[in-house]
Amino acid sequence: MTCVFCCLISENTARWIFRGPTVSAFAPLDPLAPGHALVIPTSHYADIFGTPPEVLAETMALVQRLSGTMRTALKAGGVNILSASGPGSEQSVPHLHFHVVPDGLMTGSQPGRWSSPNAGLPAIPSSSSPTPWQPVTEPDDSTEVVTDPEFRQGRVLGADA
Repeated sequence: MTCVFCCLISENTARWIFRGPTVSAFAPLDPLAPGHALVIPTSHYADIFGTPPEVLAETMALVQRLSGTMRTALKAGGVNILSASGPGSEQSVPHLHFHVVPDGLMTGSQPGRWSSPNAGLPAIPSSSSPTPWQPVTEPDDSTEVVTDPEFRQGRVLGADA
């Protein structure tokens, strides 16, 4: 079986938020909320149990950095970080991944409850062509992680992406 995340990396078909040699982040096809991102090791590791500690550390560093960007750029009240690892966990894709979902971007006053993530926002057209923005290649203290202006505005969405 071919790993869908590895295909996204090799074919360069994801909506990249960050792309690096060790870790990457992209917008999922079916977001839970505006700004929802997936953070993955760039190389294939099925789950947390087989991931080398140094790769896991870099992955979590990007989760933390992206979370901070969501808090400031998207005015998120917080983030939810979700991961399932291993066959007994209902892991949807056998490639280690962390969902980073900004909270506080919903309508109403109940945290954790979003209106339709696509409500009032333009759909992103399907395309296998390279993205129109230039992704960051290596994080450092002077580099902004989020390079997609639509992500910064909470518009990296669309079921047909």
